[in-house]
Amino acid sequence: MTDRQTATAPHRPPVRQSTLVRSDVEHTFDVFVREIGVWWPRLPYSMGGDRVRDVTVEPHVDGRVYETWDDGTVREWGTVLVFDRPHRFAMTWLCSPAPTEVELTFSALGPALTRVAVEHRGWEALSAEQISQDCAQPGGYAAGGFDRGWATILAALAGAAHEGDRT
Repeated sequence: MTDRQTATAPHRPPVRQSTLVRSDVEHTFDVFVREIGVWWPRLPYSMGGDRVRDVTVEPHVDGRVYETWDDGTVREWGTVLVFDRPHRFAMTWLCSPAPTEVELTFSALGPALTRVAVEHRGWEALSAEQISQDCAQPGGYAAGGFDRGWATILAALAGAAHEGDRT
């Protein structure tokens, strides 16, 4: 094995998921940011589970994304890297075994139809052992746990942002 081969991180493709939301792009983005504490599936996709009372996105670059527990404990999920309302949101992701990055794009397909796509990348930062560690889903990245997780999370967002649910 050459020095170049030992220094190169293994290629681990990003997790990519998308969903269609029956809502305009502005509303969909706002539900993602402002109402994340309402629709995010806390079990099993949070650090505190049923202790979580809120999830907060500080809506600006360098803002924090964090959960607050019923006892006041705060657990950081990451830091906002891109905040381009209503089209793009990116953050560091500290909920994986090593820090990774999550980016969501919001694309208007019509007056009441938005495509939301997520790309979760940076898996090269994980060791061979970390890549298989359980996350909210068994087997972690290696077994598709993050694929299944993001599909579930996007479905929850789609349900929360659906135009018919607006009052």
